[in-house]
Amino acid sequence: MNRRGAIASGHELTSAAAEEILLDGGNAFDAIIAAHFTACVVEPVLTSLGAGGYMLAEPGGSSCRVYDFFTQTPQQKRDQGLDFYPISADFGPTRQEFHIGRGSVAVPGCVRGMFEVHRDLGSLPMRRLIEPAVRHAREGVTLNTMQASILDIVSPIYLASSAVVEVYGSRLQPGKTLQEGETFRQTQLAATLEALAAEGDRLFYEGDIAAMIAGQCAQGGLLTRADLAAYRVERREPLRINYRDAELLINPPPSSGGILIGFALALLDQLPPGEPTCPDRVGRLAEVMAVTNKARVEALADRGNLLEHLLDPELLERYRREVMEHPYCSRGTTHISVVDGEGNLASMTVSNGEGCGELLGDTGIMLNNVLGEEDLNPGGFFRWQPGTRMTSMMAPAILHTPRGRAVLGSGGSNRLRTAILQVILNLVDHGMSIEAAVAAPRVHMEHGTLNLEPGAVRGSLDGLQSELGDLRPWPDRNLFFGGVHSVWLTGDEYHAAGDPRRGGRGLVV
Repeated sequence: MNRRGAIASGHELTSAAAEEILLDGGNAFDAIIAAHFTACVVEPVLTSLGAGGYMLAEPGGSSCRVYDFFTQTPQQKRDQGLDFYPISADFGPTRQEFHIGRGSVAVPGCVRGMFEVHRDLGSLPMRRLIEPAVRHAREGVTLNTMQASILDIVSPIYLASSAVVEVYGSRLQPGKTLQEGETFRQTQLAATLEALAAEGDRLFYEGDIAAMIAGQCAQGGLLTRADLAAYRVERREPLRINYRDAELLINPPPSSGGILIGFALALLDQLPPGEPTCPDRVGRLAEVMAVTNKARVEALADRGNLLEHLLDPELLERYRREVMEHPYCSRGTTHISVVDGEGNLASMTVSNGEGCGELLGDTGIMLNNVLGEEDLNPGGFFRWQPGTRMTSMMAPAILHTPRGRAVLGSGGSNRLRTAILQVILNLVDHGMSIEAAVAAPRVHMEHGTLNLEPGAVRGSLDGLQSELGDLRPWPDRNLFFGGVHSVWLTGDEYHAAGDPRRGGRGLVV
């Protein structure tokens, strides 16, 4: 079999779009662009044309680069007279508050990001790359279990207005969002995608769509045409982290997810790996997670942002001592990973927040609510500096090990960094296959509570409870713990692992 690459994403049709492009002769960057446009159709809560994100690109034989097309703060700021209000999302064992409305919309970056990546690295026409997304939007897709569940969790957003209900409301159960098995059509979005393919990204940032965004935000929002026209994709060098015998390339500041993963790995680097489910090892990992959260808060308080000073050796040693002195001894985000037969690697994480709760005219687009994401505004809402790139937990990554290379990343709000961290540890410390590394049970420490998936700890939880206090065992694997969709390349052998927690699908082409 002539191997053309591997793909992992959060939906079988997202992966299938990338497969279609690889089989048509496209490269990994063509494939990931097609996959993202398709994700906008089939994973609508997690990403959209109004979203933002990042991509790590490592062309075969060339150095890695980062495309930052995350959201930008508006150039004007006020906290009065805004359409900005909270909703509560029900995750089952826990609830989380999000703010939505026109005042929650930041400058979107995904459309410009896709076109910039295409201009730099693409090989097939953009019209061809958008075809799968147009087809699914116009013909409709059957809503799967995962997407129906995600819609239900954030249903207050997708039942916020009659226009949104027209697209996302259930025909079988009025008053609820679309149910599993229902057909989901988006004819207006199909037309918008075709217009972008024909006219390019200027349509979104300077043309008719820009005018619609500014017009909508004139009542209760903040975005203007000047905000959209000024938006640029930033190209950056990846953050490079050495961990044991591996090198991790990951999203750098101003995004905070990559630096926090690097900080946690630096704390762990001089400690014995331990057995994956050993209570001592899980307790140590929980302490590292807690200390990482503490370091983030302290860094934000001291500096106002999170920069490389977190990897300063003296600071690391102080936090490492906190871990060693412990009694233990030895949010709407999706990710796509692609590798092709030429050795090109692409890792992309994107987020629409959860959506602002309103469709943009007749475009079928729901813009982001990133200004209403508490995780991205830890100092409080509307304290951001105008006209600046926002920070994020998103951390698309490429891992080089003696055994092979992994492309990985995750959705999951502030849980994504602990999900990625644990997959890296599974690959490097425990020598797992990519499939086993992604499937292994996870833990997440937050606000003094250790959340545990079934099987994360061998034996009794009593010891952990006595040392850590609040434990929250979950009954099943859950999307709360992220979705690390990953691919693996060693020599000419490919593997792909879509995370089952978020309906992931891996394909070897």
